[in-house]
Amino acid sequence: MMLNDHPSQRSYNRFRRLCKCGLTLWNRFASRGSEHVPAAGGCVICANHASFLDPPVVGVGVAHRQVRFMARDTLFKGRFMNWLLPAIGVIALDRTRGDISALRNAIQSLKSGAVIGLFPEGTRSPDGQLQEPKGGVGFLIAKAGVPVVPAYISGTFRAYPKGARFIRPGRVSITYGPPITPAEVAALADQDDGYTKIARLIMARIATLKPQ
Repeated sequence: MMLNDHPSQRSYNRFRRLCKCGLTLWNRFASRGSEHVPAAGGCVICANHASFLDPPVVGVGVAHRQVRFMARDTLFKGRFMNWLLPAIGVIALDRTRGDISALRNAIQSLKSGAVIGLFPEGTRSPDGQLQEPKGGVGFLIAKAGVPVVPAYISGTFRAYPKGARFIRPGRVSITYGPPITPAEVAALADQDDGYTKIARLIMARIATLKPQ
């Protein structure tokens, strides 16, 4: 049973069921390792990013928790998106400047017990391969002090790459790995370039989950 994490959960549950139906029928969706996502308490899920399908995939793969996301504020344009994204708990982020308010909101949400999905690469991969992570992810995670669950998404680049107009049929899956503990994060945070090292550690753990 999904925990009551946020006032948006009812709308989130409906949207998640809709996405699960579409991904299952059209993309033969499969999920492994969701038990690594804690049943209670704050947590960050960090995944690779190659498609607009990735946020729904991360959320659909976890049945027992609501997963909130941070998204650039330009995605909130238009009547439908401006209604949908807040309704399912998405946090708006202005990437043209250091959006301290959004970061504080995310950190407070994590400390209050929410699950937030992040993409350390910052933007969609142009070729489906893993990219260098952004240091800002390391900052947020270090300040939040919660476990980080790495996840690897397969198939979304083939199904819906950057610039595609339609979602193609084809298998899509996600694998969640064992959490990176707050102690592991704290050990890096005090080092030179600590936030960058945290982000790179997360990407390295994501890479280990890539199917061979």
